[in-house]
Amino acid sequence: MFMKFKIHSQFKPSGSQPQAISKLTNGVLDGQKHQTLLGVTGSGKTFTIANVIEKIQKPTLIISHNKTLAAQLCQEFRNFFPENAVEYFVSYYDHYQPEAYIASSDTYIEKEADVNEEIERLRHSATAALLSRKDVIIIASVSCIYGLGTPQEYKNAIIDLHIGKKISREELILRLTELYYLRSEVLLPGKFRSHGNTIEIMPPDKEEIARIELENNNIIKITIFDGLTKKITSELKNNQQYCVFPAKHFVVASDVIKNASIEIQKDLIAQIKQLKLMSKNLEAERLEQRTKYDLEMLNELGYCSGIENYSRYLTGRNPGEMPYTLLDYFPRSTSSGQADFLMIIDESHVTIPQVRAMYEGDKSRKQTLIDYGFRLPSALDNRPLKFTEFESKVNQVIYTTATPADYELSHSCPNHIPLPKWNMVEECNIIEQIIRPTGLVDPEIVIKPLTDQVGDTINEIKTVVMRGERVLITTLTKKMAEDLAGYLIDEKINAKYLHSEVETLDRIRILENLRRGKIDVLVGVNLLREGLDLPEVSLVCILDADKEGFLRSETSLIQTIGRAARNILGKVILYADNITGSMKRAIDETNRRRDIQIKYNLDNNITPQTIKKNIQSIISTTDEKPVEEFTKFMNLENLPKIIKDKERELKSLAKNLNFEQAIVLRDEINQLRKIKVIK
Repeated sequence: MFMKFKIHSQFKPSGSQPQAISKLTNGVLDGQKHQTLLGVTGSGKTFTIANVIEKIQKPTLIISHNKTLAAQLCQEFRNFFPENAVEYFVSYYDHYQPEAYIASSDTYIEKEADVNEEIERLRHSATAALLSRKDVIIIASVSCIYGLGTPQEYKNAIIDLHIGKKISREELILRLTELYYLRSEVLLPGKFRSHGNTIEIMPPDKEEIARIELENNNIIKITIFDGLTKKITSELKNNQQYCVFPAKHFVVASDVIKNASIEIQKDLIAQIKQLKLMSKNLEAERLEQRTKYDLEMLNELGYCSGIENYSRYLTGRNPGEMPYTLLDYFPRSTSSGQADFLMIIDESHVTIPQVRAMYEGDKSRKQTLIDYGFRLPSALDNRPLKFTEFESKVNQVIYTTATPADYELSHSCPNHIPLPKWNMVEECNIIEQIIRPTGLVDPEIVIKPLTDQVGDTINEIKTVVMRGERVLITTLTKKMAEDLAGYLIDEKINAKYLHSEVETLDRIRILENLRRGKIDVLVGVNLLREGLDLPEVSLVCILDADKEGFLRSETSLIQTIGRAARNILGKVILYADNITGSMKRAIDETNRRRDIQIKYNLDNNITPQTIKKNIQSIISTTDEKPVEEFTKFMNLENLPKIIKDKERELKSLAKNLNFEQAIVLRDEINQLRKIKVIK
């Protein structure tokens, strides 16, 4: 199935976007392997990439460094490409505690995982889309470099159903169980039920129910129902197929399990011998007991807890050979055999180091488990890709960032020359997107001495607050942020602190209250978070700016300065007694961009406008007060229906990737259930 990528948007490329789109597109078509889109905050990098995808018409993988930003990107691309498959692929754990052993205290920690069923469905939807169509955009976290199972086995296991297909009820049930579907009267993703000659299936990748009706070992009717409303959405015609994908990504044929069991047994004997030679008799006994139990489960059920630790045997790989990942599900060129898709690495200055770090951290934990007899050495082959392996999977890549790091800059330049200066980008495949469609320019930068930096900040705050605008202040430690926020409150200023120890929902509420004006000043340690969109902020104060380190590096300073770039009166104050190298480079680059932007506005008679953005609350009004309070206005006899309606709304939110709002609604439902029990 192939539909062309087609953008739906009321906007046309403007500012620096047309030039960036043209250069990036030509680069891809000319076979350039590495390109960098150096786009300033608010310049519309996402829209530029969407236009590139539309022009090159290739399946695309977009890697983001966290789930929340990935969800935001997914929503944006779904709006741009409503007719195409835009999928979301991130880790499906709400809570994940990996298996580990702490030798110093002789503490074994079992794997604990709470799987988010909706995210698991979306992962299946992503792989199913890749194997069934070409107009696919996958927005993924670094989860995409972890082992996933063999794509060919996954593809071979698909059950093709169509009207007239000869298959018995018993055979279909057997095929479903082989694909890890569970029989249940309550239909959930990956489950089926059978009544007479009718079998109903809920696939793992869609919120729908497929009803298969059989007669004389022939399929006579296939009806599709909406999984939420149970209403009929379609009825398949004679020439249409319905594909049932496996309920798990790790699909293993029975003959493969038999051969794998033999290899596991051989390695078990060898490892026990090795441990005993090292006088590790307890470890040898432990390993034998655990592995034999897993083998028994594999042979009886075709599956065991922690099956991923035996992935090397089950996929026929050699020791040390790279695992199959999501990247292997993308199409390959029939002529060259090379990967034939476009990769976008979003906020690459953060994402690339994250990808690079995954393997070593995973290896260290597993090596300890192996040394103490909890796992066979083959567990090391259940791993994320090494960075060099990841690089080998890349065909063509575009890095998008406002602050490219050494890796992106050097790889985007001929012969990987050393890190170029900002003004050398013309020699490389580094495309600048400096002009914003709104005409906004980068903020003015002012340097002030450290003497009485807090007192001066308070004076600046009062001026900004009188204009009805907001202020961000960055400190070096959490304690300083908390103390400064407390001091500002004593000075009758509406201030709050924000750092990593603040709960997720509280962070959302604080940012919303800042935009609404309930808070005037936000104090934090690291407010450079990519995606922090606060057009009401016109002043950013960076305390102790000359203290060199991660929080005052060139990249961090440029990102923090960008927080004031969405307001026409944007200004940044750096409190410092010395101009560090990082400060000088950040100031020079900001002023370079600012000069280009001002000249463009003058040449094109553009008057910059502060971004106007609606404040949409994702915090339910019921979150503002206890559920017991609003039940006074509710007929408790209707409580079961209210809970059911809210559960339906919860599924809808999750389906649309509004996970933060879904969390709030889930907590509300849990409170309502408690009231129901009490009453």
